[in-house]
Amino acid sequence: MPVFFHPKSVLVALAAFVILGASGGDVRGHDFTAGSLIIGHPWARATIGTSRPGGAYLTITNKGGEADRLTGAECPIAERVELHRSSVEGGMMRMVPVGAIEVPAGGKVMFAPSGYHLMLLGLKKPLVAGSKVPLTLVFEKAGRITVEVAVEPLGGKGGTKGHMGHDGH
Repeated sequence: MPVFFHPKSVLVALAAFVILGASGGDVRGHDFTAGSLIIGHPWARATIGTSRPGGAYLTITNKGGEADRLTGAECPIAERVELHRSSVEGGMMRMVPVGAIEVPAGGKVMFAPSGYHLMLLGLKKPLVAGSKVPLTLVFEKAGRITVEVAVEPLGGKGGTKGHMGHDGH
């Protein structure tokens, strides 16, 4: 028995297919949970070569009743990872390393290009768009949490691959 589809439903399905294909096919967010901490949508911009550092961004949500602190991070493709904060001082953008970042009980900390971020220094290989890079976050109480950082195109703003509309990315 033949099956007929309404032309409008075929167009909607085709449009969805094209949009999914253009976004790399992964429209689901990627969150990582460890205890009361949720690491949301880790991403980085692609780099050209290894001479410049990379930056990683994410959101840490603490669903627990006790604060925790991010004290460091490690990445196998970087010599070291530093916690940084960007701010505007005297009309100039400044980026300064910070020793630790408090994640309040029942709160959230966003890592974004103009705020807190993770600097991947001494890259051993470039960050390539479409790839994923392991990153281990080190917390005072929760311990070590390993996540996968999705590498987005060079001009990426964290809005592709399912990040659009999630936690301000």
